[in-house]
Amino acid sequence: MIRIVTDSVASIPSDMANELGIEVVTLYLNRDGIEYADAETDIDAFYSDIYDMVDNIPTSSQPSLGALVELFERIAVSGDSLLGVFMSSRMSGTFDTALRAARSVAANHLDFEFRIVDSLSNSFDEAWSVVEASLARAAKCTLDQCADIAAHAASATRFLFAPESLTFLRAGGRIGNAAALIGNLVKLCPVITVHNGESSTFAKVRTHKKALSNITAKFKSDIAEYGLKNVVVHYIGSSDEAREWTHEVIEPLVGHSVKVLPVSPVIGLHVGPAVGIAYECNHSLPGKIDVDARSLIYAS
Repeated sequence: MIRIVTDSVASIPSDMANELGIEVVTLYLNRDGIEYADAETDIDAFYSDIYDMVDNIPTSSQPSLGALVELFERIAVSGDSLLGVFMSSRMSGTFDTALRAARSVAANHLDFEFRIVDSLSNSFDEAWSVVEASLARAAKCTLDQCADIAAHAASATRFLFAPESLTFLRAGGRIGNAAALIGNLVKLCPVITVHNGESSTFAKVRTHKKALSNITAKFKSDIAEYGLKNVVVHYIGSSDEAREWTHEVIEPLVGHSVKVLPVSPVIGLHVGPAVGIAYECNHSLPGKIDVDARSLIYAS
């Protein structure tokens, strides 16, 4: 059996993870000395006072090497193989820790097979790779085939989101390749995306409304040219604006209902209140990653 493991940053709801047979390893948050397991946190409740956190943003930590070794050891002992899909190695050490854990277990279990995939993203931009791997497993694909499908999905997805402001990104120091925006912080409502595993500026506009219009235009362009396979709308903070945008703009575009899901606080608290969209197309999207998708797979 192939066991599929991902991290809580993928933001997959627990009922969906259970239905698809996906095992989720949690990251952790620390707020005022209290530790929260990301995978077990009531995200809407956690975000309820998000504006009060900007001057004291909670810290986050990745799963420990020991915890991952323990999980992978159980998988090896059961005689199963492992397919791990984790958040971008350029955003967190979680991927590297998972790879170290898998190699450590493989050294003691010579018949243990694993494939670890670097999703080069986070949130549902990461989750689509996990979902595709689960569907491939259900279709009786081999471990290598499942890994190839997960890696290819990473090249066919896009994450576009519009923070209310850059205040949280600046305060948290997590703005990555969007750092050029800092010098123009006042009255700027950017559109942020993920390129080659790092946050990047997709567009610079002057109002939040224009940012959402920019996202909508890119979404329409992508699905017209490359087809649409999956889509969710994401939010950080309150869900009200995201639900309204979904109902009035996104659902009429795609012709069916669209899930509206919160982003993991591990990511969300470094972005601040925001609305975004994570979608998967039928074909690879130019400008998403600049490497061969197969290079994202690390094998036993």
